[in-house]
Order: sequence, then C-alpha cells, then structure tokens
Amino acid sequence: MHIRPPTKAELPALQDIERAAGEAFRPLGMVAVADDEPPAVDLLEGFRAAGRAWVADNDGAPVAYLISEPVDAAEHIEQITVHPRAARHRIGQALIEHTAERALAAGIQALTLTTFADVPWNAPYYARIGFRVLGEDELTPGLRRIRAHEADLGLDRWPRVAMRRDLTPGGTPPRTAP
Repeated sequence: MHIRPPTKAELPALQDIERAAGEAFRPLGMVAVADDEPPAVDLLEGFRAAGRAWVADNDGAPVAYLISEPVDAAEHIEQITVHPRAARHRIGQALIEHTAERALAAGIQALTLTTFADVPWNAPYYARIGFRVLGEDELTPGLRRIRAHEADLGLDRWPRVAMRRDLTPGGTPPRTAP
C-alpha cells in the first residue's frame, strides 16, 4: 500500500470509492447517507491543488482517500473513505497517520473530524485510534461552523460528534482493543 497525492485524472475514482463505501450505511437505515452524492470533482480538485488530498493505492489504483484542511489550530479531516473491498486492512488508519505526520511537520498539534456517533466504523473506530469526543464547550468556532453546515445538510438526523486527537512528535497513540 502506497500513500501519495491523487492525480487530477483520479478524482472521479475517489467519487466511485465514496459511492461504494456509502452502501454500508443502507443496512443501518441511513439511506440518505448511502444515496448522498460524493464530493464534486471541483471540490476534490481544490483539496488536491492545495496539497491536502491523499490516496492509498494498491498497484497504482486508489482504494481509499483522505482530504483535510486547517480549521482553527488543527488539521481537520474533512473526509476519509476506504473502498469496501479494501476495508479492515488499517488503510484508513495509515491515511490518518500520514496526515498526523504532515500536520506535526507543519507545527499543527491536533487532528479533528466530525462523524456519526453510533456507526461502528465512525466514532467508535476513531476512539480506538486516539481521538476523543469533544464536549459542546470544547468546540472551536470552526468546528461549530462545520457542525452547523452538517445540520443544514440534514446529517443530524443521526447523532454526530466532533472529535480531536492531540499529536505528539514521534508518537502514535496506543491502539485499544477493537
């Protein structure tokens, strides 16, 4: 598995990864999430052009991607998606570790994300790899804007949380039991 920036020509493949991964939400009764359109190519291109898009590839073809941006004093993971065929191989974790290393190198001390609280491969998974749920009083202005936008999109039909992982040089938080 190799982590690298995507090419412009690969951006539609990232949309395909998103569509395939979205199907896992359907059996949970989250049909609207499963049916949601992936990020537009022009949005993905903005992240790519800014150096904030990464893919994990298998023999040259992307199987997962992560896009992020600075939000307040943290690197915010806007989206991370692994194709179902590549799931359960710690590819998402590798993308997060790559992002953590890059953030630390840039002097950023934390990663943040927002996610579904009760979906097993969302908040419970992120907690296992060192993220913690933020209380309402811990939300930064940027995270509040993100959460408000998610509510406008209707994502609050299911419980959502903001999470943070503090970063330490050379350190990866210990992995807890699955």
